Amino acid sequence: MSTLSLSGITKSFGATTVLHGIDLAVADGEMIVIVGASGCGKSTLLRIVAGLETPTTGQVAIAGREVTQLEPADRDIAMVFQNYALYPHMTVAQNMAYGLRIRGTPKPEIARRVHETATLLGIQPLLERKPRQLSGGQRQRVAMGRAIIREPRLFLFDEPLSNLDAKLRVQMRGEIRRLQQRLGVTSLYVTHDQVEAMTLGDRLVVMHQGRAAQVASPMEVWSRPADTYVAGFIGSPAMNFLAGTLAEDGAAVQLRAGPLLRFTDGPRPGGNGRPLTIGLRPEHVLRAGAAPVAVLLDLVEPLGSETVLHGRLASGEVLTARLPGMVPAAGTQLELHLPAEALHVFDAETGRRLDA
Repeated sequence: MSTLSLSGITKSFGATTVLHGIDLAVADGEMIVIVGASGCGKSTLLRIVAGLETPTTGQVAIAGREVTQLEPADRDIAMVFQNYALYPHMTVAQNMAYGLRIRGTPKPEIARRVHETATLLGIQPLLERKPRQLSGGQRQRVAMGRAIIREPRLFLFDEPLSNLDAKLRVQMRGEIRRLQQRLGVTSLYVTHDQVEAMTLGDRLVVMHQGRAAQVASPMEVWSRPADTYVAGFIGSPAMNFLAGTLAEDGAAVQLRAGPLLRFTDGPRPGGNGRPLTIGLRPEHVLRAGAAPVAVLLDLVEPLGSETVLHGRLASGEVLTARLPGMVPAAGTQLELHLPAEALHVFDAETGRRLDA
C-alpha cells in the first residue's frame, strides 16, 4: 500500500508563513493534483513531501512510515521536474539507468528495466541519443522513464508540462494520466493550469494563500466550489460574480443588476437584506429565459461554434457569457438571461458557499 499522509504541515521562512496547517490523506494509487496561482504554496508543499524542504511543524508519512526528517533518497519517491533535469553528457539509456546503477542494481536487471520502460513510453529508438538531440516532448518522456524505472512508492510531478507548446501539452497530459492509471502508482502533481488539474486528478487540492481552500473531485470543485476564490479560479472563462441581497425570507436574491431570482434548491440562511455574492458560470448564461438583463457588449471573441462575449450591466458590473453560434458585434446591447437553477450562492463578507 503506497499511501501518503500529511498532518498539520506548516512552513515559515523567517517571519513569513507560506503554509498554514495542511492536512491531506492520499489513497493507494490515487492521483492528486495541487493547483493554485503563483505564490500559493503548492510547490513548497511538494518539496516538503519530496524531502527538499523540512516543514516547520507537522508530519509526512509514506506507506504508513513517517519520513518527515528523512533525506529524499530514503523516501522511495521519484520526481519529474519542469526542466527535465537530464544529464546532458549521458545517453537516454544512461539517464534512465543512472538511479538504478548508483543503487547497485545488477546490469542484467538494469537492461531489462530500461527495455521495458522505453517500450512502455515509445522511446526505444531514442536510447542512444543525447538530450540535446531530443525534442521537448521526447525529453519529458525520458524524464518520466527515469522516474518509472525506479518503481517508486510515490510519483511527484512539479509542473512537468510548463515548457511544452499547447498541442504537445494536451498530448502529454493524456499520456501521463494513462501511464499513472496503468502503473497504479500514488501520485502528487503540481500545476497552475486548471485544465491540467481538471483532466488529470482523481481529486484536486485548490491552494490559496498557503491553505487548502478545497479538496474534492474535479467535478465537485467545478459544480460546488467552496468559496469565491475556488469558484473564480476553476473554469474558463472565469465565473461571473454579481452583488445581491437575500429576499423573501431566504427564498430569493435581489440582484443589484435588477432581477429577483428565486432559489430552486431551497432558502438560504439569514434575514432579508443579507449581502450575497451570486456566481454564475459564463456557459450557463442564456439567450432566452425568465430573468433578463441588458448587456452592453465591450468585447466579442468568436471561436467558431461558440462565442465568448464580455459586457457591462446597468449596475456597472461585468458579465461574461459563452454562447453557441455568433452574436452581435462589440458596442451593441444584448438581452441575456440568468437562470436561477445555475446560481452559486456565497456570503458576501466571508466568500464561503451558502447551501440551502
